[in-house]
Amino acid sequence: MRRTAIVIPTYNEAQNIRLLLHNILEMYPYVNVFVIDDNSPDGTGEIVRHLSISDKRITCIHRFKKEGIGPAYIRGFQEVLRKDYEWIIQMDADFSHHPRYIERFLKEVKNWDVVIGSRYIKGGGAKNWSWSRRLISRYGNIYAKFILKLPINDLTSGFRCFRSEVLRRIDLENIRSKGYIFQIEMLYKAYKKGFKIKEIPILFTDRKRGVTKMSLSIFLEAMGGVWRILRE
Repeated sequence: MRRTAIVIPTYNEAQNIRLLLHNILEMYPYVNVFVIDDNSPDGTGEIVRHLSISDKRITCIHRFKKEGIGPAYIRGFQEVLRKDYEWIIQMDADFSHHPRYIERFLKEVKNWDVVIGSRYIKGGGAKNWSWSRRLISRYGNIYAKFILKLPINDLTSGFRCFRSEVLRRIDLENIRSKGYIFQIEMLYKAYKKGFKIKEIPILFTDRKRGVTKMSLSIFLEAMGGVWRILRE
């Protein structure tokens, strides 16, 4: 049985995706990678499609328009759950999440339900960030943690590993978040259902190629969404 799937959403990652997939599959030849592309105008989806022809460990799922990171992840999760993978890793396509941490995720998830790659515990951090982005991210996490009363330091981390049971019980059809608030909502729902959550330290390195999708407006939207999550 194929046990581990990696889900990667993409939008305009042509400069990164080929090398990232090569690195992941060279380091972990037993995993399968699902790339969810939101109709990238730079041809990211076509690159992945061509790679998938020669390497059956790669699956490219094309979406017709850009709807946000939340719906992209949900589409990927639904696909891997249909194929009965036991462990599901989510990560970014821009090398901000280094594949070297995958081994640690797969070790820890044997004893935990959700494993988070955290920038905000001892040993973790962020590299090449401006002071403003550090401030927005750090205090945004403190704010969400306080409002939702969650014992988690990095609620917005997008580098995670789930047991499949967690994703099945969260009820993905009812996840409303589209932007980065999606990361917070998933953890809130997992915690409320009693799943065990573990943070491991990672060094987040800002992208060297391509354009970041993060902005102040996106993050402020996420912080406002915390109250919606709390009310539901």
